Amino acid sequence: MTIPADLLHTVDHEWIHALPDGSYAVGISHAGQDMLGDIVFCGEAAVGKTLKAGDTCAVVESVKAASDVHMPIDGEVIAFNSDLEVDPAALNTSAYGTWIVKIKPTGTVDLAGLMSPATYEQQL
Repeated sequence: MTIPADLLHTVDHEWIHALPDGSYAVGISHAGQDMLGDIVFCGEAAVGKTLKAGDTCAVVESVKAASDVHMPIDGEVIAFNSDLEVDPAALNTSAYGTWIVKIKPTGTVDLAGLMSPATYEQQL
């Protein structure tokens, strides 16, 4: 799997992508979904809440385990991908094409703790 060049990653296998309106889409990486296995639930999104980097913003459950989705940066959760309520397995079939939450940054955006695609791939 080729990691898209415009995404940054966390050590917990979340990706973040800057959107034209200044918000960010957040999802899980291909490696992250692979570790989880068949995803059967995605939800419990903290829409409307302002969270710090590292805080839980949603939950993904598979037949093997449950995993928190963490905020890559400080911000407000402004949207949840409601398509995942009906088809959570979309995260398995298109991890990099399926966002989980969208966030609006609060304050200065700090991307320093995130990894480039090359660094993330080396970490794997």
